[in-house]
Amino acid sequence: MNKSDLKPQRVFEQFARINEIPRPSKHEEKMIEYLKQWGESHGLDTQVDETGNVIIRKPATKGMEGRKTVVLQSHMDMVCDKLVDVTFDFDKDPIRTRIEGEWLTAEGTTLGADDGIGCAIELALLDSDDVEHGPIECVFTRDEETGLTGAEGMKAGFMTGDYLINLDSEDEGEIFVSCAGGRNTQAKFHITREAAPAGSFFLRAQLKGLVGGHSGDDINKKRANAIKLLARFLFAEMKKYEGIRLAQFHSGKLHNAIPRDGQFIIAVPDALKENIKADWNVFAADVEEEFHVTDTQMQWLMESTGAEPVIKADEACRFIWALQAVDNGIYAICQDEALGGMVETSSNIASVHTEDTEINILSSQRSNVMSNLDNMCATIQAVFELAGAEAVSSDGYPAWKMRADSELQKIVKDTYVKLFGKEPIVRGIHAGLECGLFSERYPDLDMVSFGPTLRFVHTPDERLHIPTVQMVWDHLLEILKNIPEKN
Repeated sequence: MNKSDLKPQRVFEQFARINEIPRPSKHEEKMIEYLKQWGESHGLDTQVDETGNVIIRKPATKGMEGRKTVVLQSHMDMVCDKLVDVTFDFDKDPIRTRIEGEWLTAEGTTLGADDGIGCAIELALLDSDDVEHGPIECVFTRDEETGLTGAEGMKAGFMTGDYLINLDSEDEGEIFVSCAGGRNTQAKFHITREAAPAGSFFLRAQLKGLVGGHSGDDINKKRANAIKLLARFLFAEMKKYEGIRLAQFHSGKLHNAIPRDGQFIIAVPDALKENIKADWNVFAADVEEEFHVTDTQMQWLMESTGAEPVIKADEACRFIWALQAVDNGIYAICQDEALGGMVETSSNIASVHTEDTEINILSSQRSNVMSNLDNMCATIQAVFELAGAEAVSSDGYPAWKMRADSELQKIVKDTYVKLFGKEPIVRGIHAGLECGLFSERYPDLDMVSFGPTLRFVHTPDERLHIPTVQMVWDHLLEILKNIPEKN
């Protein structure tokens, strides 16, 4: 398959243009300007709010003027991650895409289909003159990936629609009707450095090649977390031997991604260096067996390195003990049978970085039940505070609750059956969607979320299943044809 064969062509043409525009979270200025100029050049009502969200309104086609207004919504920013050996500047360079069978992926970086493909679908619809639809509002929010601050900053009245279709889901054939709320918890250890004991030998250990993934939607897939594995090894060795001193610990980049690589530097008594290396190899083999289904490309390295100051022994112990103890993964499963055993509450230890005088840890908690989200955050805080760290949780964002009487859900489901001859899966998602924030400011807005199939989002392995883009496009057009008249 060549890029000229990608269908629907109008959507992939828009996606290619979007991927030429730098749009890291919190730095979407070029994308905002592009959307503003695009809407105005097409003679469409275009507005940018004070937060930087963009709305482009398109009138109904002839004979559809009396239909309810549909809001189509995507976020314009993307997660920026790359392989460690790839040179790429997300503030300047266009994403380089390639086709692998039925999948579109990028060359060593995140693809940006989360949620660039949603934006492309909206622009393709706005640019079409052969699609039947009532009044539509295409909304492009900023900074979804690092806190949903675009949706949080949107004031009531910016959108005026009756229905909202969020195009930020990642499994074609699944219609999402609820999402988790989320908060971040940050911990800080204050540390003191000193010279390593005489006769110390320094070792650098590196772990890479983990699958990683989305800290919400992939948390139930038993994927390895680099931070937890590195801490687990250090905890075991520090319990086994005296005299191991920690100098550095670094892993993870993003609050919403399962960390896929990391490293630490330790000083060990010269007499123990071969024991530590042997234990590292045994640990690697055990972990590879433990994750033999999900993480098949783990790479383990341990080598000598130069001397440097180490962290005071008791401070390093408290830090490693906390990482060993802190919850990571699934905490509770939804009790609501309609949500089909979905994860309710979880936590992900996302990043750890040591500096000269402190260690900073970032974790993210999610839950569809806000009281249990508070409980999960309190649990994480308690572990770190018991170990002597400062810990604080953010305000976060709310969950989106399933609406039992949704007209839009019925339309979306019925049109899917009509087109494809099978029932879609209607479910919740254990990830944050902007629908949660919209539900607070627009309590009467009827919402669903769907999109084409993506895999390995928030990682350089991110890929888009090409045939599902056509399916989502066809489904969306059928939905628009079947929007009812206003009451």
